[in-house]
Amino acid sequence: MQKILVVAPSWVGDCMLMQPMLQRLHQRHPGVRIDVLAPPWTEKLLRLMPEVGEVIPNPFPHGALQLGARRALGKQLRAAQYDQAIVLPNSLKSALVPFFAGIPLRTGFVGEARYLLLNDARKLDKQVLPLMVERFAALAEAAAQALPRPLPNPGLTVTPGQVQHSLDKLGLSIDKPIAVFCPGAEYGPAKRWPADYYAALGRQLHAQGYRIWLLGSAKDKEVSDTIAALSHDTCHSLCGRTDLTDAVALLSCATLVVSNDSGLMHIAAALDKPMIAIFGSSSPQFTPPLSDKARVVQLDLPCSPCFKRECPLGHFNCMMQLTPEIIAQHISHLMEPLP
Repeated sequence: MQKILVVAPSWVGDCMLMQPMLQRLHQRHPGVRIDVLAPPWTEKLLRLMPEVGEVIPNPFPHGALQLGARRALGKQLRAAQYDQAIVLPNSLKSALVPFFAGIPLRTGFVGEARYLLLNDARKLDKQVLPLMVERFAALAEAAAQALPRPLPNPGLTVTPGQVQHSLDKLGLSIDKPIAVFCPGAEYGPAKRWPADYYAALGRQLHAQGYRIWLLGSAKDKEVSDTIAALSHDTCHSLCGRTDLTDAVALLSCATLVVSNDSGLMHIAAALDKPMIAIFGSSSPQFTPPLSDKARVVQLDLPCSPCFKRECPLGHFNCMMQLTPEIIAQHISHLMEPLP
């Protein structure tokens, strides 16, 4: 049986985008076992993917070399006798554990002088592979083999039992249509639609008969609480009260999702939910939501996308000029009228 270790990216959304690569590995190697070395905060998401065997926690903080600890982890993994490692991050540090594990085939893109660590180093052609999901999937192919297209979209399924568990845990009801807002963005404030805009949209959707849930991590609680207050509590803040399993279950209940460019956006797309995906400083040409039911909304400004964590010009026009009225218009085109 073929055994492959995948070194996963650190971001939740990026982990979702690697799923088509995992599917392709199963197509190429029937019966393959794929284990994933991943940060602890992505573990519950990965366990929802049927393509994944074991999730091995990657304990190393971003930017930390910890060479001795990486060598020790690599030596522990030697007993698994992996045939191949696929390293998705482009850093030198991410390639160390497979090297120390003595995995015979170590695949990844050229980057940070990793030639000694990867013996199947690929040169990335960004014109041929413009999307992140394509770049990941290309590493599932043999060297010099073209990427088969079209790629399948990422996909998640949630059982009714999982949904009910999360609803009961949080005291939630789905007796009305559910609009889920995802107002956070781990990367930085330049990717976040303003809180007062979310609140205004929430008040409007509440008047149309929706329940509105605000989803995100504990880091998003402050902005989520602000939205709830500005919406006159028509928006219900759940940020910091859910784990990733709960977030997936609650997103599966959504009639509509409105999200910044974030990990939850990619999860909502994988659940194939009708969604308005709001882009400002980032680009849908690189990491779009991969669903036919997702509508990307972005202003065509000369300064956007800038890919900065904060607006370098100070005016934040890419989001400030994207008013609630504009988003409401897109929602009306996206959704069927409520009964």
